[in-house]
Amino acid sequence: MVVVAPSIVDGAALWRIARDSGKLDLNSSYAYLLWCRDFAATSRIARIDGEVAGFVTGYLRPDAPDTLVVWQVAVDQRFRGQGLAATLLDELVADVAAKGARYLETTVTPDNEASVALFTGLARRLRTEHERTDLFIREQFPDEHETEVLHRIGPFSR
Repeated sequence: MVVVAPSIVDGAALWRIARDSGKLDLNSSYAYLLWCRDFAATSRIARIDGEVAGFVTGYLRPDAPDTLVVWQVAVDQRFRGQGLAATLLDELVADVAAKGARYLETTVTPDNEASVALFTGLARRLRTEHERTDLFIREQFPDEHETEVLHRIGPFSR
């Protein structure tokens, strides 16, 4: 397995993995292509035998450039159970921390136990704080979306 920044040619694979995840809000295929072009430095993919097996997409908050926002994490169902998501997060956090980031933020719906466990494990591995607060409550969404709980992890060191 190799973990690298994505490129535009990986966008279709990210879209497919997100679509097949059964948990993620699916963005347009165009959005994944843009993500792989514009936010490659703060995103990672895992390749196994040349194939995209999983990804994490993120960006630095414009109003808090020391904070990495993780947008989506997904692993192709054929490669689940191997710790790929944790490896992707660990490598991305190490890279952005080396460049000055000190915090990670993400939102997770309360019913997504796998993601809650993933980010709880990250905070434990980093030996740092893990705060949880409601960021967007159900009533703020125009559809049937669940409340999004903000997970703020950090500070972490370089």
